[in-house]
Amino acid sequence: MTTTTAQPKGLLPLPARTAHLTTATGALATAATTGLAWTWTSDFPGDLTYYGSPAGLQLVTLTGALLTLLLATSAHGLPGLRWLTPAGRTAPTLLAALGTFATTAFTLTAIAVQLGGLVNLEPGGYLAGATALLTLIGALGLPPDHPTDPTPRQRLTAALTAGPPRPATRQLPTWAEHLTITAAFAAALLAFTYGIDTDDGAPFIGYLLLVALAVPALHRAGLLARLTDLTHRHRGTALAAAFLAATAFPFTQDTDQYTLIGANILIFATVALGLNVVVGLAGLLDLGYVAFLGVGAYAAALVSGSPESALGLHFPFWAALLTGAAASLAFGVLIGAPTLRLRGDYLAIVTLGFGEIFRIAMLNLNGTTGPDITNGAMGIPNIPNLEILGFNFGEPHHLLGIPLAPYGNYYLLMILVTALVVLVFRRAAASRIGRAWIAIREDETAAVAMGINSFRLRLLAFALGATLAGLAGTVHAHVVTTATPEQFQFAGPQPPNSAFLLAAVILGGMGTLSGPLVGAALLFLIPAKLDFLQDYQLLLFGIALVLLMRLRPEGLIPDRRKRLEFHDTDRPDTPDPGNPPTGLDGSPTDPTGPLGTAQAKG
Repeated sequence: MTTTTAQPKGLLPLPARTAHLTTATGALATAATTGLAWTWTSDFPGDLTYYGSPAGLQLVTLTGALLTLLLATSAHGLPGLRWLTPAGRTAPTLLAALGTFATTAFTLTAIAVQLGGLVNLEPGGYLAGATALLTLIGALGLPPDHPTDPTPRQRLTAALTAGPPRPATRQLPTWAEHLTITAAFAAALLAFTYGIDTDDGAPFIGYLLLVALAVPALHRAGLLARLTDLTHRHRGTALAAAFLAATAFPFTQDTDQYTLIGANILIFATVALGLNVVVGLAGLLDLGYVAFLGVGAYAAALVSGSPESALGLHFPFWAALLTGAAASLAFGVLIGAPTLRLRGDYLAIVTLGFGEIFRIAMLNLNGTTGPDITNGAMGIPNIPNLEILGFNFGEPHHLLGIPLAPYGNYYLLMILVTALVVLVFRRAAASRIGRAWIAIREDETAAVAMGINSFRLRLLAFALGATLAGLAGTVHAHVVTTATPEQFQFAGPQPPNSAFLLAAVILGGMGTLSGPLVGAALLFLIPAKLDFLQDYQLLLFGIALVLLMRLRPEGLIPDRRKRLEFHDTDRPDTPDPGNPPTGLDGSPTDPTGPLGTAQAKG
């Protein structure tokens, strides 16, 4: 007869405690190795030759190791850190450990490849690889959050695909909630600034690897759900914090190298928001949407004082802005009126044809094959810099003693334009018309049966989306100082183009406000920072889209309807050992018993 020793109350089983200890110790050791030299030469970007001073990709590994340490300590059940993992413990720790290992392994591999072999690694590099691997092995041994995930592979798959339960948390004081929102946006600004300032090539790829796994780790831990709840309760504070964080970006840059990328990201994101009205809200597949951006850009170029303009006009900026928006609106109505009676693939083919017709028409208005209006393939160059109330956007300025480069001026202008587009999108989506658009998107036949005028509302969505694209096109023409047909194609080497705009909406999350902004930022920033992969960018882009559709088909930031549509069979929330489920009388219940099963199903 065998006897079993009772497990002390509050302690995890011995294998689980060993895994927690291994993970935490490995993460701490990995963080310590970033203070050692990983290579002997400064030829590798970031100069990883110093002792006691992490630099370059060592800072990325350090960040991942500290995040893993915090999550592993929280998963062990320390009372002061349980708030870090309200919705799950193993999944976020595993993802953070995987991100740390991936970044460290990539850094060591890049050193060996670029410098000519493993001989170029210092002992600190070998230690970093060993401790990061130890951390990952310990995380794979952690007990599963769900009993249906017994193997490490199933745990990792569930961590990457399943959505976290929305935790019911204790409400913080109002001042603490406002402070939390502000701190979250400040951290987002810091992470974005560090990423965009990172050297192109290997350092940026290592940064992407960590971000791609650290963000899902925070998501699975439930922290992003908490932040979402706070922003919904304090929408004014969230919008103000987001606006201030975005406005502060150009003041962190000394040159125009990255403020130009930031300005283009905002232009791309604004156009994607306009497309989101058409595709995300109304459900109209528009493959020629970039043509409306081109209409706005050409209209602004013709009236903004360019010496190559056939009209010879020089409107003030506000008049040029209205001209571009009005021209795009007119084209939206003219194109939409005869074509929006089509549906699905037929509408997509017609809009694709309109995009190509616009580009070819701009090529032919060259004075030889047509009237001399657009100068053909040469376009309309030498668009002068904006000047508003004596403020010249083409000159550097100082605001409160902080230098602001010329493209920083256009970035701040695009912040105002983006804020206007966000306001229009929010008001439209929350209105009666917005709800009618969503009804048409979900089931047009049922919407018509309920009395909704489908054609009129579809035309309104088409016209509104075209107008928003025209606004962005006006600023785009002044930022690049030219308007040429090659800028406005269905698919080209660089965004904005129709294919990338549509991908930004789908990648970020259709019908949401922040989804297209995030999708546009990723699709513009990544190609700009990985220029050395230009010959393989479309291949890698296709692979990334396939993986996204497999792992997260609803997009990075989906709305509640899409989340339920794609994850309606997710398992119920796993009870927290510290907060067991209770019955109607308040007494604890067994989640595996009949009553617990009924509660989980109901």
